[in-house]
Amino acid sequence: MTRKCIIIGASHAAAQLTISLRQEGWDGEILVIGDESHLPYHRPPLSKAFLSGEKTVETLSIRPAALYKKNNVQFLQGRVTAINRNKKTLTLRTNQGGVDELSYNKLALCTGARVRQVKLPGCELNGIHYLRDLADAESIKSKIAEGQRAVIVGGGYIGLETAASLRKLGMEVSVLEMAPRILQRVTAPEVSEFFHRMHTEHGVRIYTNSAVAGFVGNGYVNKVVLANGTELPAHLVIVGVGVVPNTELAEAAGLKVKDGIVVDDHCVTSDINIVAAGDCTNQFSKLYDRRVRLESVPNATAQAKSAAASLCSFHKFCDTLPWFWSDQYDLKLQIAGLSHGYDEVVIRGDQFSGRSFAAFYLKEGQLIAVDCVNRPQEFMFSKKAITEKAHIKPERLADDSVPVKDLIFDTERNTQ
Repeated sequence: MTRKCIIIGASHAAAQLTISLRQEGWDGEILVIGDESHLPYHRPPLSKAFLSGEKTVETLSIRPAALYKKNNVQFLQGRVTAINRNKKTLTLRTNQGGVDELSYNKLALCTGARVRQVKLPGCELNGIHYLRDLADAESIKSKIAEGQRAVIVGGGYIGLETAASLRKLGMEVSVLEMAPRILQRVTAPEVSEFFHRMHTEHGVRIYTNSAVAGFVGNGYVNKVVLANGTELPAHLVIVGVGVVPNTELAEAAGLKVKDGIVVDDHCVTSDINIVAAGDCTNQFSKLYDRRVRLESVPNATAQAKSAAASLCSFHKFCDTLPWFWSDQYDLKLQIAGLSHGYDEVVIRGDQFSGRSFAAFYLKEGQLIAVDCVNRPQEFMFSKKAITEKAHIKPERLADDSVPVKDLIFDTERNTQ
């Protein structure tokens, strides 16, 4: 009998997993089930190049349809509602309302994450949007109008990227952040201050320490009301307050779940016949000595390669350095590592008046993360230094006159 691998979720991880499966020697069927009509596509550009019109739907595809066809990968639109691990079957609800039962030999969960929604008065009004998938982006795009007012709830990366795109298209933009500073959860104060300055210089109004009390409108939103009573006129509202991993299916099937689907070093779940990859997973990081759930395209790709090997009974260890990026205006922010727990920040460059600098995060003298704004050399250097658990003298890191290539010779490796 022909073996069948079913991949649930047509995500970044799924796109990589299909190709990696063939590369690892899987000769059976490959079926990808997704709830969208599109083939797997790049999501990061949705808040940037797609929203601003620089990219089209056609240019978002991760891989061309011809490549999937060449590798005999089938796609099916629908939603999986249950997994029966004992029978190795799953229940599929199609878009036409029908219910099917499909059998599998191996299963991959690439279910990703969904937006965290707010429950506030008026949250059901038209004109209030979230940004996670292509349909969201297209809906927002249809509401963009030069000179109109947009209010963005949430001062994280999605909120700031969207703010930059809307400003470039001529909208008046306000960003609301509950915390004392934007990007507070993920960056040092110096980096927050830099991006606050950049957005302000581009005409964005940023309100920190500002909680939303509700939304007002007659069928369509026209005001956002803050907890202090302030009312902001709005033609368009975009909410970006984080995401929630899609783990309900795995949990109902009895798989181990804890802030994501728990996987081992080879992306295998608590069931040896089921792997998982991408934003929905929780995996132990030897570099940081703790479990982490990463919302990152590079991580999804690396985990998919490891998961494919596991499905083919090989072992491909997955413990890559986390890295991310964000594009805002002419600023390319590249992030390597996780800064949680840092005790010192070293700035290289001028974050007060320039548009290029690096923020190095140290913990007990060891480099654990970096934020690089228009600093590709520092980014590449840091990826290697973080992986090697290097110790570098802070004064050398801060000295912009020291060539990055010379910092390599300053590193002291932590061999413990």
